Amino acid sequence: MLVSSETMQPLQFSNKTHNNKLYIPSLGLTLVLLISLASPASSYTEQEKTSLLQFLTELSWNGGLAASWWNNTNCCKWEGITCRQDRMVAKVMLASKGLEGHILECLGNLTRLQYLNLSHNSLSGGLPLELVSSSSITVLDVSFNQLNGTLHELPSSTPAQPLQVLNISSNLFAGQFPSTTWKAMENLIALNASNNSFTGQIPTHFCSSSPSLAVLNLCFKKFSGNIPQKLGNCSKLRELRAGYNNLSGTLPDELFNTATLEHLSFRNNDLHGAIDSTRITNLKNLVTLDLGGNRFGGKIPDSIGQLKKLEEFHLDNNKFSGELPSALSNYTNLVAIDLKKNNFSGQLAKVNFSNLPNLKTLDVYFNSFTGTVPESIYSCSNLTALRVSTNKLTGQLSPRLIDLKYLTFLSLTTNSFINIANALHIL
Repeated sequence: MLVSSETMQPLQFSNKTHNNKLYIPSLGLTLVLLISLASPASSYTEQEKTSLLQFLTELSWNGGLAASWWNNTNCCKWEGITCRQDRMVAKVMLASKGLEGHILECLGNLTRLQYLNLSHNSLSGGLPLELVSSSSITVLDVSFNQLNGTLHELPSSTPAQPLQVLNISSNLFAGQFPSTTWKAMENLIALNASNNSFTGQIPTHFCSSSPSLAVLNLCFKKFSGNIPQKLGNCSKLRELRAGYNNLSGTLPDELFNTATLEHLSFRNNDLHGAIDSTRITNLKNLVTLDLGGNRFGGKIPDSIGQLKKLEEFHLDNNKFSGELPSALSNYTNLVAIDLKKNNFSGQLAKVNFSNLPNLKTLDVYFNSFTGTVPESIYSCSNLTALRVSTNKLTGQLSPRLIDLKYLTFLSLTTNSFINIANALHIL
């Protein structure tokens, strides 16, 4: 650093004969130096405080935050605010505070903000692009509000963003779902955009741009078109939910390459086709399989019995047919089986229910099952709901019905049982 001779002058001895003392910097200069060193942090703190107060004053209802925020000059001690050691705001956690009003882009001025949670309030208006494209926010949760409008696309030149978790579920967003925005989300781990009114097709870039994506929830929207084949590139995807849309076509073969999948749900769409007996075995970590409310058909393949971690099995409201595979007996962790409104036939006794000690719900309503209610069902001591109505079942119900001590729902109608009165007496 270059220093002028004038700056160095106070350190020289005086030439005056009556004063041989060393000059020292004046108190004023010392204060200037101290203030210049302290001013950056101080100015940042004031800037962040100003941004927070601007957000507060624009709320039509602040849920009582004003008492905390206006009565303390230190914003790091405000309700819902957490700061780093350098007094920069790191977290704004204001979930379930009864907030009403708009989310202002001024929150994007919090340059060290990592966590922003405004969920479960009554906030309206749009979601500022400054928050989605923040260079510091890693978790952004604005779920369960009344936010509306569209989500604007990020420019294609946007650098990689640090955002890891984005939850915009249960709002009133509409319009075309962004497609290029996700190209900048290299660090995205979880995206929940369910329960909105987005339209268009499911973007294909998710996994090519976000290799660590583990959770993708796109339920309760208005998506149409086919399921993107490139979702099969999501090598770390654990949860894929896109139920209650207008998706059509078949399950792409590539989807079965995602061996990490634990929860797969395409409920209530317009999908068709059969379950691939070979590829389904790749999903050995599957815990939930929900394909209900579509037009799938064919038989349940025996190979499905290799999904031994399965707990939820929903194939209801489809066009499946044939007998149940005995391999269903392998699902020792099963909690729910829902096969209602299909074309299944044969005997329920093909499945050894005594191997399913955790089963709580069994629903085979509106099929063509024959024979009797198998004795092994009464071994499912945790069963709370049993519906076998509208089939072709015959015979008597076993006195072991009394073993189902937790049963709260039982439907037997439209069969040919001969001892309904005795069964009711047992219950």
